[in-house]
Amino acid sequence: MSAAMDTESTYSGYSHYSGHSKKAHRQGRDRHKSPRSKDGSRSEKSVTIQTPPAEPLLGNDASRAEEGQDDNWGETTTAITGTSEHSISQEDIARISKDLEDSVGLDCKRYLGLTVAAVLGLLVFLTPIAFILLPQILWRDDLEPCGTVCEGLFISVAFKLLILLIGTWALFFRQPKADLPRVFVFRALLLVLIFLFVFSYWLFYGVRILDSKDTNYQGIVQYAVSLVDALLFIHYLAIVLLELRQLQPTFTVKVVRSTDGESRYYSLGHLSIQRAALVVLENYYRDFTVYNPALLTASKSRAAKHMAGLKVYNVDGPGNNASGQSRAMIAAAARRRDSSHNELYYEEADHERRVRKRRARLVVAVEEAFTHIKRLQAEEQQKAPGEMMDPREAAQAIFPSMARALQKYLRTTRQQQYHSMESILQHLSFCITNNMTPKAFLERYLNPGPTLQYDRDRWFAKQWTLVSEEAVTSGLQDGVVFVLKCLDFSLVVNVKKIPFIKLSEEFIDPKSHKFVLRLQSETSV
Repeated sequence: MSAAMDTESTYSGYSHYSGHSKKAHRQGRDRHKSPRSKDGSRSEKSVTIQTPPAEPLLGNDASRAEEGQDDNWGETTTAITGTSEHSISQEDIARISKDLEDSVGLDCKRYLGLTVAAVLGLLVFLTPIAFILLPQILWRDDLEPCGTVCEGLFISVAFKLLILLIGTWALFFRQPKADLPRVFVFRALLLVLIFLFVFSYWLFYGVRILDSKDTNYQGIVQYAVSLVDALLFIHYLAIVLLELRQLQPTFTVKVVRSTDGESRYYSLGHLSIQRAALVVLENYYRDFTVYNPALLTASKSRAAKHMAGLKVYNVDGPGNNASGQSRAMIAAAARRRDSSHNELYYEEADHERRVRKRRARLVVAVEEAFTHIKRLQAEEQQKAPGEMMDPREAAQAIFPSMARALQKYLRTTRQQQYHSMESILQHLSFCITNNMTPKAFLERYLNPGPTLQYDRDRWFAKQWTLVSEEAVTSGLQDGVVFVLKCLDFSLVVNVKKIPFIKLSEEFIDPKSHKFVLRLQSETSV
């Protein structure tokens, strides 16, 4: 346990930045302000998709690596804790107030839609029961006796209402996955259809039965049964429109992440743009590797270094215009670009060599640590029960021997901001509990996994913005392009229609498979 606590103090570099992290954070914030200001002048329509739970953004994580970061930043970091001062501008206050207003509006819209649907559903289920009970309450003595057929209809109504209730619960009562910017057109049409249908039944019931006080009670019960049958058919129509219509693949969408160019292809059916965007986001968290901005800093620092090395001298005096200087700088940059590929080649080769070296050290350290815990498990069976270790204690016991190698590997591959010491200990105790091998433990760190593999507070984006030139309630069409934006990057989605394929049939007679051996003088047969 003491060794684990010592390692925890040594491993504290996972959750801290270097002294220049505040500067990188301000630069990142300024970098993301400019696209927002540009979007305001665009003619595209921009709407927002907001997911229900409030989680921090990946872009707000304080563990982002900065440009030109030293490889031994964990050992040279000074962490200052205590009271900190933060400054906020009027623009930030206005943006925060706007976000609060948008969230309040989305919540009101969501709860209003749920309230309307709940009231309409309650009216639908109570209407057939009211049709049957009102004559019994208002003019019971004048009704004709209900025979065997009439009493059998009671059972039919009861079971049909039970089936309708179960089907409605399975189709409509689901936990919402996201707040869409616009209403779902087919769902709204179904609600309007149900309202008109029930209203027309009530209108006919009030005019022909309540006003005239019809004494044919069997006919009244049959009228209620017809209402329940019609509601069952509407439920079948809802299944076709909401579930079955989108199952057949009709379009192929290509999703490209704007920062690193990673792309995936998906097949979609007949969906609106906003629902297609929701499907793309669900698949993005599962299929795309986690977005790591630290991997993009190398190219930016290299370009900045090349431009910083250029110097322009004005030999003609201060009277010469600046256009000549800019042309000279561009020409010098072009000449230097011809030799920059050598620098890129050696940088990448050196980085790959370091990654392979530290990967080998990590694999050896983890395998050795797991052999210790296996030996401890064999020895603990013969010791007193008070000295036995649970999986958490065993993980803390073997973690110090692999901590430094794992820390250096994560720094080299720039993954340290996604793996805290607590998450590594939890994963290690999980592997020990389930008797997993060292290779299974290292799989999470050696191969960048999908976004869902990491902690939600390190990647989950609370809000996505859907930018589309077409209305988001319109269906997908060939050539439609829309963009999903979050704070750090965007997903560009290009829609292509699956082409119509025509197959023809050609019959081959099995008896036609005859062959002749052709001999030549050169062949030795």
